[in-house]
Amino acid sequence: MELRWSGFVGLKKEMWMFVRQLFAALVLMLALPTVHAQQSGYIVKPGDVLEISVWKEPDLQRQVLVRPDGAFSFPLVGQVDARGKTVTDLNKTVSERLSRYIADAVVTISIQQINGNKIYVLGQVNKPGEFIVNPSVNVMQALSMAGGMTPFAASNDIMVLRGQGKSQTATPFRYADVVRGRNLEQNIELVAGDIVVVP
Repeated sequence: MELRWSGFVGLKKEMWMFVRQLFAALVLMLALPTVHAQQSGYIVKPGDVLEISVWKEPDLQRQVLVRPDGAFSFPLVGQVDARGKTVTDLNKTVSERLSRYIADAVVTISIQQINGNKIYVLGQVNKPGEFIVNPSVNVMQALSMAGGMTPFAASNDIMVLRGQGKSQTATPFRYADVVRGRNLEQNIELVAGDIVVVP
């Protein structure tokens, strides 16, 4: 009887360890988008939500939204222009401005939500709309995110529209070539604001 009980206890411990490892793996997976975005030099975009905290300063811990003009506000720091900047760049800016009021301020900035890195897939796809990408996807991946093409799609006449200031460029994409491993340079990496049109 004691042997059976000890075997049961051992099995219970193993199951508990497995559950803990599974939970730890899940937490890591949920944290990966933020970590990956920061480590890969992700450029902060309008719509993103940042978490800013200053060590030992509870009044200087808050989430900020990057506004459509590319800036955000933070106490004692004022307006910060985030256009074209990484988390590291913003950390340096906020730290320098805070140093006027707090000696040796330790600032931590992390990306909580990546809402600004959006691409759009329109036309003959099963789920047209806007998609948040982290940090980027190529044309084939975007088509997959949109649920694939409908039977009526002109798959060899796909266009990728990209705004460049006031002008716009259109890059053709032939699906048949790419799925056969030909002309793979067509499968470009999309950037925020790109529109994939499937006629």
